[in-house]
Amino acid sequence: MKKIIIIDGGPRKTFNTASMLQKIAEGATSVSDQIEVKTVRLYDLQYRGCMSCMACKLKGRASNICKFRDALTPVLDEVAQADGLVLGSPIYFSEVTAQLRALLERLIFPWLSYNDYSLTAPKQMPVILTYTMNANQQQAQMVYQSMAIIENCLERAMGDVEHVDAHNTYQVLNYDRYELAGFPEPMKRQYCDEHWEQDLQRAYDAGRRMAQKIIAS
Repeated sequence: MKKIIIIDGGPRKTFNTASMLQKIAEGATSVSDQIEVKTVRLYDLQYRGCMSCMACKLKGRASNICKFRDALTPVLDEVAQADGLVLGSPIYFSEVTAQLRALLERLIFPWLSYNDYSLTAPKQMPVILTYTMNANQQQAQMVYQSMAIIENCLERAMGDVEHVDAHNTYQVLNYDRYELAGFPEPMKRQYCDEHWEQDLQRAYDAGRRMAQKIIAS
């Protein structure tokens, strides 16, 4: 049995990010009954970012898995043994949520060698990144610039990183209740009517591609 770990870095269980990740899961499981998909919701866990304990860099005991123990420990252990990794988050201030950023610190820093600056993950595997954002495609370039260092590390260590993002998404269901005049609901509705189902289909297709790569490997 092959396993894909989906990390949901968003706070809402049924909104944009969760919907995209669900479609990736559906796409992956449609390929083979030998594909298991597990989703972890970071907002359900109590944990910290990198503690700078340097335990992963101890001479003779260096590790490419974070040694600090808390609720994130079993998640990092599962990622290390997985066959595919999906990371999803809404975008806040041009970056992923604090919860996903904290996980990325704990995930990637142990991979980094301070001897030769190489990056060595416990296991190479395909990765899908899913960002859902209020920004349009042009504004999204700031997001990609902000995340470039992290994404470069993932690509160097894991080898295969694919984006499947959704732009100009709804922030709320009822715009009449909120001070959101800068994002008129009719404009949002028109864009989402034209693109949201396509975004979900792209997510589904990305999940299928990941599963096919895993089965073929």
